Amino acid sequence: MGATAAALLPIVAPILLGFALRRSRFLSDEAWAGMEKLTYFVLFPCLLVRTLGTQTLAGAPLLGMLGVVAGTLMSAAAVLILWHRRAASVADSTFTSIFQGGVRFNTYIALAVAEVFFGAEGLAMGAVAAGFMIVLINLLCISALAIWGDAAIHGIYPFIRAVLGNPLILACAAGWALSLSQIGLGDLPADMLEVIGRGALPFGLLAVGAALQPQAMRAHLKPALISSTIQFGLKPLTAWLLISATSLTGAAGGAVAIALIAPTAPSGYILARQLGGDASAMASIITLQTLLAFVLMPLMAFWVFGLSAGE
Repeated sequence: MGATAAALLPIVAPILLGFALRRSRFLSDEAWAGMEKLTYFVLFPCLLVRTLGTQTLAGAPLLGMLGVVAGTLMSAAAVLILWHRRAASVADSTFTSIFQGGVRFNTYIALAVAEVFFGAEGLAMGAVAAGFMIVLINLLCISALAIWGDAAIHGIYPFIRAVLGNPLILACAAGWALSLSQIGLGDLPADMLEVIGRGALPFGLLAVGAALQPQAMRAHLKPALISSTIQFGLKPLTAWLLISATSLTGAAGGAVAIALIAPTAPSGYILARQLGGDASAMASIITLQTLLAFVLMPLMAFWVFGLSAGE
């Protein structure tokens, strides 16, 4: 397990650096917001298109990966909705943040860890898993905000626009289309996208650190603990059962497992602000889960899924 924890140090370092730089006011708040926007709308979509568009998905266990991802995420969503309907102990807008905290995953952390564990194959399989998860998660989270958020989405067409306008969904669709059609990417476009997308993971991890707000966690401890129980309890257990049932192994199984034990995503905060969720509770959930992940991800990777760095 020591090797597993050591493999995560390159991931932890830029997160801590981002936190320190934000607190030292090295960059303005506007600069950090610009970095988040650049990463979310440009760098990360380029990484997804390049990674998915240049690989041969025919050899990947797509059905098994999709089954584990869909089964785990739908189980988490169902448990959260049943809990809210029966307990109703938090406001609807706060529930949307708990929901996002229990369903979303931090793509930057998941892909970076998958690459550390399995190299280029891990990054490729991680991108496939991320492609499945990004589409389903955004459908689930936008639906939850449409129903329980303060700024409810009225009508099917605004909902479709909100889903189809997501840059990560568009990038996954483009990458899958290029790969499955066997059109692929030419050498020059692939090289250009690689250069641009190379900044996605370090910039994304810096932005994760900059978004941490430890001082605000106490005010939203209950929502943060509920979402973290789902994220680091129910989801890993369900994923382990489904991975065992589907016999996923190697980089494919490892990448799916890593994605499903990663903390929630900072993009949940942006969506909460846009669609009437509880943004302050979302910030506390992101902070607590990111801090917990430093300890829990190595433990779960080794003891639950049997993953070791350098496999």
